[in-house]
Amino acid sequence: MVHQLSVDEFLTKARNLPVIDVRSPGEYDHAHIPGAVSIPLFNNDERAQVGTKYKNAGKDAAVLLGLNVVGPKLADFVKQSKKLNPQEKEVLVHCWRGGMRSGSFAWLLDTAGLTASTLIGGYKAYRNEVLASFTKPLNLVIVGGKTGSGKTDMLKELARQGEQIIDLEGLAHHKGSSYGAIGQLAQPATEQFENKLFHTLLTLDTNCRIWMEDESRNIGSCFIPMALWIQMRAAPVAFVDMPKDKRVHRLVAEYANIDHELLVEATERIRKRLGGKATKDALDALNRRDYATVADLTLDYYDKAYLHGLSQRNTATISLIDTQEDNPVQTAHQLIEWAKAVQS
Repeated sequence: MVHQLSVDEFLTKARNLPVIDVRSPGEYDHAHIPGAVSIPLFNNDERAQVGTKYKNAGKDAAVLLGLNVVGPKLADFVKQSKKLNPQEKEVLVHCWRGGMRSGSFAWLLDTAGLTASTLIGGYKAYRNEVLASFTKPLNLVIVGGKTGSGKTDMLKELARQGEQIIDLEGLAHHKGSSYGAIGQLAQPATEQFENKLFHTLLTLDTNCRIWMEDESRNIGSCFIPMALWIQMRAAPVAFVDMPKDKRVHRLVAEYANIDHELLVEATERIRKRLGGKATKDALDALNRRDYATVADLTLDYYDKAYLHGLSQRNTATISLIDTQEDNPVQTAHQLIEWAKAVQS
């Protein structure tokens, strides 16, 4: 017997059971429930053909076409599904709206001896839950600081010291600046970024403080959900003020061994913001492999941009954490003590 589950029930079971996404590869590639396995009922072309048939000839004709397309694949669907959980023989299945695709797939698995449950409302209902989650009040604390301060390393150290964190740049596969995509995996679509962010929140105690890095609303091509962004902008900020020379040293260590042409392209992208002379000087320094000068020149722009963004916040929410050393372990300890004092 096929069971139908609410989003909460489905996600609770998904902690221990494999999730099968039977939507087309194109739908899955754009965005999906993190951890779900794609076993598409129709490929992209087949889905388009069935959709066209539905529009032109109605539901019955579309169903017949779908059956003709799917028929030869049925045995393989069962084989793939059984491999996902050979011991318990139980899986979760969803499609876009929790309709015919997931229902028929689950019926097939049930007939073949597996226990299959479907998601009421499908991926669409899941997405509604994702977006609603960002409107819930969170106890956020923001780690601020100019480019090169090592804020991501501070976050990781906070986690090692027992704090809850959300690494937005890690989820977005981007470090935020023009150079932020270098050395990273391809960025997910914003929808998939939101899904990953939602699943991170599911692992946290939202009644306790959660640390995040101060970000622009867009991290590369990924956009922070507006409801969460509004909370971030109102949250208390620990502005870690680190000397420029320490930040230059960190950036050189981070980027000196990166492909030269990628650095040139990233510098060219901010030509208008840097200005003609600074861009020329930075490119000349790159050609000399003088990465410290490149970092120094580009930081002039990024520091002004960051301070402008900081100035748009309520000054009462900003606290200065002065540090003369690039020491994430020590700084994380300072941040925790500061947060305890602020929230006591």
